Amino acid sequence: MKVAVVSDSNSGITQTEAQQLGVRVIPMPFTIEGEEYFEDINLTQEKFYEKLLNDVSVSTSQPSIGFVMSVWDELLQEYDQIVYIPMSSGLSESCASAQRVAEASYQGKVFVVNNQRISITQRQSVLDALELVSKGYDGKRIREILEEVKMQSDIYIMVDTLKYLKKGGRITPAAAAVGGLLKIKPILRIKGEKLDKFRMMNRTIENAKRIMIEAIKNSIREELSFDGRTDNVHIEVAYTGTDRAVVDEFINQIQEEFPDQKIVGFPLSLSVSCHIGDGALAMAVSKSLPENL
Repeated sequence: MKVAVVSDSNSGITQTEAQQLGVRVIPMPFTIEGEEYFEDINLTQEKFYEKLLNDVSVSTSQPSIGFVMSVWDELLQEYDQIVYIPMSSGLSESCASAQRVAEASYQGKVFVVNNQRISITQRQSVLDALELVSKGYDGKRIREILEEVKMQSDIYIMVDTLKYLKKGGRITPAAAAVGGLLKIKPILRIKGEKLDKFRMMNRTIENAKRIMIEAIKNSIREELSFDGRTDNVHIEVAYTGTDRAVVDEFINQIQEEFPDQKIVGFPLSLSVSCHIGDGALAMAVSKSLPENL
């Protein structure tokens, strides 16, 4: 059974990296000043932030289901089955659209994973799927496994500016004004399908980094059924913008706290970035696949 793995660019996997991994990544569409762009095709990180920081109107949408189907049809000429891992169903309709089409026209061939992840935890799901393919699992069982462990992940994000939270209606203009005066750098949490407030009254990057590290430790100890172990988890850093200096410093700080981990950092996908702005810093944890597989 030959099984292909497909995701979208919300995973943060670039087209170049997708070729290296042997997966397909569907680029997310953006509309900027009335013109359509596609992430990592004709819209680079540098170009995106140049537009965003110049207050140009940027909006996102889901990939057309016709394009998604064309990718599936192409791959099914070579593969027997496809495991498709789109962004969380709680954050976009793209997962539900893909599920409907797969059930109607691709039964037994395309398995859409609704594991409610995005960004670096969605990326980890892609890597997990590849590992399961290498072990000989079929598409149906891979989907089942990924959905069984879907809640065993957390992302904490420090937002450097309140501007985009105000734009998206997550905080009121009055709260944004007061927060701006106080130089508040709130911390948000993505768990499953929800983007929630976690610690709103944080004022410095250094304090935010310490709060996120402690929150991840708490997730490992108490919330995610990790049994307190750190040798069976993935810990990663993500960020918005193109300045890596603060990111590399954060990675080194985490490495000291988790010496048995190899900490890596990736840019947040642009569809996340346009809602939180430049200068955000995130830390994520997800549990490794069960050892008995």
